[in-house]
Amino acid sequence: MSKKAPTPKYVIGIDLGTTNSGIAYAEIRADADPFAPANVQLLGIPQLTNPGEVREEDLLPSFLYLPGSSDFPAGSLALPWDDAPNFVAGRLAQKRGVENAGRLVSSAKSWLSHSGVDRTSALLPFRAPEGVDKISPVAASRRYLEHMRQAWDAKMPDAPFQAQHVLVTVPASFDAVARELTLDAAQQAGYQNITLLEEPQAAFYAWIERHPDWRERVTVGDLILVVDIGGGTTDFTLIAVTEANGELSLNRVAVGDHILLGGDNVDLALAGVVAHHLAEKGTKIDSRQHQALWANCRVAKEKLLEPGTSAKETPVTILGKGSGLIGGTIKATLLASDIDQVLGEGFLPAVASTEMPAVQRRVAIQELGLPYAADPAITRHMARFLRQQAATVEHGAVRRGPSGIAAPTHVLFNGGVLNAGLVRERLLATLDSWLAGEGLPPVKPLSGEDLMHAVSRGAAYYGLARTGRGVRIRGGVPRTYYIGVESAMPSIPGFPAPLKALTVVPFGMEEGTETRIAGREFGLVVGQPAEFRFFTSASRKNDQPGDLIEDYGDALDELSPMEVAFDTGVTSEVVPVSFESVVTETGMLQLWCVARDGRRWKLEFNVREKV
Repeated sequence: MSKKAPTPKYVIGIDLGTTNSGIAYAEIRADADPFAPANVQLLGIPQLTNPGEVREEDLLPSFLYLPGSSDFPAGSLALPWDDAPNFVAGRLAQKRGVENAGRLVSSAKSWLSHSGVDRTSALLPFRAPEGVDKISPVAASRRYLEHMRQAWDAKMPDAPFQAQHVLVTVPASFDAVARELTLDAAQQAGYQNITLLEEPQAAFYAWIERHPDWRERVTVGDLILVVDIGGGTTDFTLIAVTEANGELSLNRVAVGDHILLGGDNVDLALAGVVAHHLAEKGTKIDSRQHQALWANCRVAKEKLLEPGTSAKETPVTILGKGSGLIGGTIKATLLASDIDQVLGEGFLPAVASTEMPAVQRRVAIQELGLPYAADPAITRHMARFLRQQAATVEHGAVRRGPSGIAAPTHVLFNGGVLNAGLVRERLLATLDSWLAGEGLPPVKPLSGEDLMHAVSRGAAYYGLARTGRGVRIRGGVPRTYYIGVESAMPSIPGFPAPLKALTVVPFGMEEGTETRIAGREFGLVVGQPAEFRFFTSASRKNDQPGDLIEDYGDALDELSPMEVAFDTGVTSEVVPVSFESVVTETGMLQLWCVARDGRRWKLEFNVREKV
């Protein structure tokens, strides 16, 4: 008899960030009042802060340092769960990487989203010198996730991590491959029972968790823009406040495209400014030193943008080209005014709502690297989202200005970059100028959120909401989806067998839900390549899962066919299967073909509207 899996005691929210990662959790209590506060808590993460010194911090910096044989004294890298790790994760990795950028893995999450490279191959550290063993973006992500699992088990021995329900967050704009690789990294790190959740939604769930009176702060017809600027990506999401059964309801109505633009870009731009200052004084730096300067500028920027700081400048030091540790150092200064200029002119310029991001003409031969957004102006990307992405939303679902632009009433900020008051103020000023041009009042910021921990807290809250304790943001599928079924008719020369359409996803099916098509079996071709044909309809809103449509004529639109060969170890066979449809929290339709003997095969594609 198989052993029954233990019932989860906690939901755990994992923010796998580009620059920082974190853990939050909440207890699952069957007897809890569904309207009681969720009581989400943060987990302190033990990590090396100096050689031989382990401390708990509320975030794990998303950096790996791959040490050489003489980088650290023997035994000085011991952790509570590993006496001799062969890498360093977290705060010490970030510190040591400033001194030796060639051994520092950073921005692994951005590489995970890069479709132009093999994300499972050893790429990082990018531009590492000879002799450094590289690792893949998936392996780096796995190590952050593994560190957090081991930290949990060290602190919560009575509730093993693998027995809990775990939610891992990803950017809203991650493609299907990046999501699948994130799941692979989590599974390699020992995660089980995983759900992926989008970061902007998680941030909004965190706001709800912190404001039980949210229904008094927004009203029907309001439109909330979530602006999420992290270390590697910028994401925009629109959430409409609607009414369902006499109560306020939340409906995610638009998600932006993938924009590889964030704190990393700002840090690189600041490194360029400092390098220019050095060059003016006669000191030129090489590419290796520029990598170190980039890492130093990240630390210096965070100091200068800390809330409440009065500092106007901070020193930046990098090693020279000589062998001397003291005489060989190069000293420079990053000014607060440099940050103001770079952000104001480059990343957050005042633009009209009709200004779209510039498209850069590409050079035919390029160095492999991260495909950063060609236009660094976040305000232009925001204009494009409100004008183009939101324009695909059904008329009446979002509040609009006379020119047709989606017109948010509220804005929620998330991501480390938005810790800086300057960034928030410039975005608000830009939004308000657009709304004024439409004859509408200014946008209202949804304040009181913890930007550094919102994503992990919101993921934990969402985990509770799935159990009935909390509010869920609705994200209904905007169309009905069908799979083509070949009729069982004799072959006639020159005439293919007629195709019927089986309804697999009904209109409005919510993300994060599943349905089983019971009582119907079909033959699945396995062991050889076979074509799967999918159809969709925006007008047929009453078809239910399992309905078989004949003579559908022009009522259905066909999607691109999918050719798949399901391997069973047999040359070819037709297996009787039933269907299970899952629409994930990240907008993917997973159509599972389930055989009578329990074998399962998956087809997957995106069911979100695209421009």
